[in-house]
Amino acid sequence: MDALTALRARRSIRRYTDRAVAREDLETLVDCARLAATARNEQPWEFVVVTDAAMRAQLAEICEYGKFFTQAPVVIVVLCHETKYYLEDGAAATQNLLVAAAALGLGTCWVAGDKKPYADTVRALLGAPEGYRVVSHIAVGYAAETPAPAKRPLRDVLHWERY
Repeated sequence: MDALTALRARRSIRRYTDRAVAREDLETLVDCARLAATARNEQPWEFVVVTDAAMRAQLAEICEYGKFFTQAPVVIVVLCHETKYYLEDGAAATQNLLVAAAALGLGTCWVAGDKKPYADTVRALLGAPEGYRVVSHIAVGYAAETPAPAKRPLRDVLHWERY
C-alpha cells in the first residue's frame, strides 16, 4: 500500500483477531518509527514491544483508555528521554508507526501516555530508566472491526493565506 492510501485508510482499531503479528513486521514498524522527523536530530525515542499476554493485561489495567490491550496481540510503548521536544518527536515516531502499520494491513490504536497519572507506573513496569517519558501506547494487530468515523471535509479545514 502506498503512503497516501495508508494515510487515508488508517483508523483507530480497538478489536483484534487472535492472529499473531510477525516479528519481521514489528521490526518494520519500529524501523519506520525511528526514521521520524526529530528536532535537532536528537532521536530521543526507545520502543518496547510487548507481546506477553500477562504484561498486556497489566498495561490494560493501568492505562485508563487501554482496556482493549488484552485483545491486541501486541502493544508497542514509545518512550523518549526528556529533551526540549521529546513530545513532538515521540508523536512523530508514533504517527510513522501508525501509517506503516496501515501499509502492512495491520490495525492500530494510539493511547496517550505523556502527563498521564499512570505514566511512571508504566515506565517502571517496563523497566525504563528514570528520565524517560511514556509518550504513547500503540495496540497492534489484525483488525476485527472496520470503523468509519466521519472526518471533517477538506473545505472545512483548509485555509489559504489567512484563517
